[in-house]
Amino acid sequence: MCPHSPTCPPPEDDCRGTARTVAAHPEQGWSLLCNGVLEFEDTGQLLPDGSTVAPHRPTGGARAAA
Repeated sequence: MCPHSPTCPPPEDDCRGTARTVAAHPEQGWSLLCNGVLEFEDTGQLLPDGSTVAPHRPTGGARAAA
């Protein structure tokens, strides 16, 4: 599926989001990755088999002491 070297991780891999972007539509909030994954701006993903991965962006970490 991936025409370049090194090849992108398959959609089943946990690091699927590191695949190259082949179509970006920031105005609509999504990008199509080389491995067929649709990645949304909230970091959620739609996999080629129709399954989904919930958004997984950082929640902000520890708060500074006042």
